[in-house]
Amino acid sequence: MARLWFPRRCVRTSASTRSADVSNGSVFTDIAAKYDRINRILSLGRDQAWRQRVIDMLPEGRLLDLGGGTGAANPVFGGRSVVALDPSPEMLGLNSAGRRVVAIGEGLPFTEHSFDAVFSAYVFRNLDSVEGTLEEVARVLRPGGRLGVVGLSRPRNRVAAAIHRTGSSIVLPVVGTLAGARDEYVYLNRSLDKLPPPEQMFAATPLRRVSLWRMGPLGFVYGVVLEKV
Repeated sequence: MARLWFPRRCVRTSASTRSADVSNGSVFTDIAAKYDRINRILSLGRDQAWRQRVIDMLPEGRLLDLGGGTGAANPVFGGRSVVALDPSPEMLGLNSAGRRVVAIGEGLPFTEHSFDAVFSAYVFRNLDSVEGTLEEVARVLRPGGRLGVVGLSRPRNRVAAAIHRTGSSIVLPVVGTLAGARDEYVYLNRSLDKLPPPEQMFAATPLRRVSLWRMGPLGFVYGVVLEKV
C-alpha cells in the first residue's frame, strides 16, 4: 500500500487536539476501525446503495474521494483512478486506495483541472466551510467534471424532522456509548442541525446543480450531483 502524503499546506494536529476538535471529520479518528461497521448498522445496510446511486452519475477517469476515510466507497468506484483525501491519518491508514493524502477540503493540495470527478459521502456537515470547499472542488475539477455528494440532514417535513430529531438524540448517544465513543456520536446528532437543508445549501454554488434527491427513512439522506460548466 502506498504511503500517506502530508502536503505542506496541511497541518497535522496532535491526538489531543483532534479529540477536542470535531471539525473536518477528525472527530472519528479514535474509532476508525469501527466507523464503517457502525454506519452500516445505523443505515440498515443501505449506506453503500446510497453511495452507488450518486457514483453512477459521475464520469469515469480520475476521482477524488473527499473525506475518503477508511475507504468504504472503494468497492463501488469501479475502474476509476482514486485519490483518497482525509484529515485523519488513522482513517486513511485503513484505506486501500492507491494514493492517500492527508488534507482538508478547504485547502485541496492539487492543481487546477486535476480531476474528472469528486465524490464525498457523509462529510459536508463536518466541514469548517462548505462554501470554501465547493470553491476548491470547482478549481480542481476539469470543465464538465462532476461533484457527487451523499449527506445527512433533517427531513423536510416538520413533523418528520421532529420525530427524527427526537429519535437520533436517543439512538446515537446509545450507539456511541456501546462503541466507546459517546462524545463522537453526540456530535454526530448535533451536526445534523449544523447546516441548512441541502435544497438551500446547494442552490447557489460555483457548480451547476444537475440533480438533488432525498433517500432513506423519512428522507434524512440526500444525494446531489453538481457539474463544472
